[in-house]
Amino acid sequence: MGRPRSILLALALALLLAACGADAESTPATGPTGSTSEPSPTVVFPVTVEGSNGSVTIEEQPTRIVSLSPTATEDLFAIGAGEQVVAVDDQSNFPAEAPTTELSGFEPNIEAIAGYGPDLVVYATEVGDLGTSLEGLGITALQLDAAATLDEAFGQITQLGLATGHADAANALVEELRAAVGEIVASAEPASGVSFYHELDDTFYSVTSETFIGQLYAMLGLENIADAVGEGSGGYPQLSAEYIIQADPDLIFLADTKCCGQSAQTVAERPGWGRLAAVSGGGVVPLDDDVASRWGPRVLELLQQIADAAIATEATAA
Repeated sequence: MGRPRSILLALALALLLAACGADAESTPATGPTGSTSEPSPTVVFPVTVEGSNGSVTIEEQPTRIVSLSPTATEDLFAIGAGEQVVAVDDQSNFPAEAPTTELSGFEPNIEAIAGYGPDLVVYATEVGDLGTSLEGLGITALQLDAAATLDEAFGQITQLGLATGHADAANALVEELRAAVGEIVASAEPASGVSFYHELDDTFYSVTSETFIGQLYAMLGLENIADAVGEGSGGYPQLSAEYIIQADPDLIFLADTKCCGQSAQTVAERPGWGRLAAVSGGGVVPLDDDVASRWGPRVLELLQQIADAAIATEATAA
């Protein structure tokens, strides 16, 4: 199976962007509230953090961070390290204060990245020899690949807290997130017997419970129609319209509202879909593509939206 079309489109767009040199004197961005978060007094540099590229030692608190990962960007600002971030990649569109550039995390240009004078580069996907190339220029590189579980996602926040000198804020954020997740899950009770289909794009790629997003649904007790046919797909099977219609899910979650312009109306207009329980019962739920594809703090928004839909469906059935 290939990758979902939405991911392929993102890759294609990244390839079309002409990586260009950047001004090394770019002004650091402020945090989401414009306030300065003081470094945690418990962090004494040098520190060693754990990333997907192994143990990484950071000699001094970084003051010029480049993020090539939208999730890492959200994490950095959430823990108060926003003022240390001087540039982020072209997909990092949250928070609004993030200094978005034409840098690409899919096809990184080493010269353009180095042009910002970074003392730390955080990235998700290792393409070619990005990490070693940066290290060869004396730039510390920390890879934080896509998290497979919530625990891994929270662990990345903790590591970024250590790496940037904001360990206390990072630990506090993780505690808040864990507590909020527990409350959301408890509110769903769980939603046993409620089936769903999660749509990645309009060619019917979906997710199984093995994926990060799929696990969120499983935490709430929802039954994933993709699990029965997802073996060997790497967690991202391409379903058929016929299979989805036959499965007749109670809920349909659309993670392709931005990439593919999908909505409750477009789903209802698909041949044969008008009679699905999710369509006739108002169970088509539009998601924010970005929130549904990242594993940062906004995962709470996604989990809450799923829980609300599940609770509403159970109430209707009762």
